[in-house]
Parts: sequence; structure tokens; C-alpha cells
Amino acid sequence: MDKKLEQLKKQYMDIPIPNELDFVVKKALNQRKRRKRLLKCLAGTGAAAIVFVIGINSSPTIANAFSKVPVVANIVKVFTFREFKIEDKNYHADLKVPAVANLENKSLENGLNQKYLEENKKLYADFKAQMDSLEKNGGGHLGIDSGYQVKTNNEKILSISRYVVNTVGSSSTTLKFDTIDKQKQILITLPSLFKDDSYIAVISNYIKEQMIRQMKADPEKVYWVSYPGGPEVIPGMEFKSIAKNQNFYINKDGKLVISFNKYDVAPGYMGTVEFTIPTDVISNILVSNEYIK
Repeated sequence: MDKKLEQLKKQYMDIPIPNELDFVVKKALNQRKRRKRLLKCLAGTGAAAIVFVIGINSSPTIANAFSKVPVVANIVKVFTFREFKIEDKNYHADLKVPAVANLENKSLENGLNQKYLEENKKLYADFKAQMDSLEKNGGGHLGIDSGYQVKTNNEKILSISRYVVNTVGSSSTTLKFDTIDKQKQILITLPSLFKDDSYIAVISNYIKEQMIRQMKADPEKVYWVSYPGGPEVIPGMEFKSIAKNQNFYINKDGKLVISFNKYDVAPGYMGTVEFTIPTDVISNILVSNEYIK
């Protein structure tokens, strides 16, 4: 084993570093020095400091060099590909773009990565437009953060959560999820897990029961669901049913988790909420137990 590790280490050390990578490293060091000087200047002018952090895959040459690094196994991973930042006393933006690497299905991999990049480019463009509009009208305060979390990454499943937090007075949080079968190299949708649309009513009824149970047990918890003796729900706000393509992921224990954005089913102080669905509640309507255990 030690001999094998030595061979891998030698192969790694022998990889030629392209001139472009060498240039990027030197440029990054120089930029760090310039950034310190720039921030000092900006502190006196009140201008926004705009920083772009570029991931290694933004350059085909660099990406190719890293792809030659020897590894024992081709492990699917998620990393920050690009980051957009704006820092100012009145404006804050920090947008982290995830990327998936080492999927065999390159069409799926590229499609996901392009989607993630386009989402954040639009968020950044919209934020800049709002910031410019505020400045033209006397200024204001604006903030946005986006990022991701790997919920599950095992031999079978990769589940990725992406969040966006907008701050304008109060804050709002939205979530999106992608769940991938790493063996079949396909994207899993909520409808694909079930035999028919009956899952909508089954899961919705279970969630309502859990909302009521939690509210009865803890007066601090409030959901927009009505029950005898419970708080009055504002007309039009009551939770009736999940959507056909409701936000979901499959957790590390092989359980289905249904997720709601902030304000979807509860007051803002409850934040984003999720419900883990017991497998015995949905076992009869699952296509199979391949994903849900």
C-alpha cells in the first residue's frame, strides 16, 4: 500500500502546471495586495467593493490539469465553482455557485452546473439593478445571500439544497433541491417515486396532522392550518396541499423529507420548515423501495 501511495504522489508531483495556472496564482497574490489598498480607498468614498471569485473550472486548461490528478476512486463531489460578492455599508451580496463533479452522465452534470450558474448570475444582475435604482432614489439597504448544502451523498443518492436569503427590511428564504441517483445517473423527481398522484393527498394529510400535533404540544409553534379550538387562520393562507412537484430531498437514512419555504405554511419567525415522512405512511404507493427505506 505504501508503495502504491508513493507512486500516486510521484504522479501528482509530475503533473505539469500550465502557464495559465501559474499566472492565476501569481495574479491572485498580487490582487490580495491591491485589494487591501482598494478597500482603504473605498472606505473613504462609500463605493461598493465588487469581488468576483472564479472557480478552477472557469478555465478549460486549468480544469484539465486538475482532472489529471490521480485519485483512488471517482467520487462525486459538490464544490463552490464561483462566488459573486458586493460589500458596502448599505449593500451586501454573497452568492456562492455550486458545481457537481465526477458524474458519469456529463449531460446531466453540465445541465445542473449551467442551471446553478445561470440562477446566480440572474440573482446578481437583479441585485445590481435594485442597488442602482436605490442609489438613484437616495439610497437604502439591500442584502442577498445564496449558497448550498449537501443533504445526502452516499453510494446511491446525492441530494443538494440551494438557498436564497433576501434581506429588504425583513428577510425571505427560498429553497430548491436536486436529488440524483448516482448509480443510474438520473435526476429523481417527487412524482417518479410514486405509482400515481395519490401521494399528494397522503403526504398532505400526514403533514397537516403533524402541524396540529406540534401546535398543540408547543404554543410557540404556529402553522397555517385550522382545527377545532386552534388559532384562526387568515383566509387564503391556510395550508391545503403540497404541490405535485413539492420541494423534497432524500436524507441519509433513506427517508423522504418535504420542505417548505419561509412564509409558505407558517409565519416568518418559523423560518423554512420540513417534515420527514415515515416510510410506512407511503409504502403502499411507492413505485419501489429503491430510494425510500
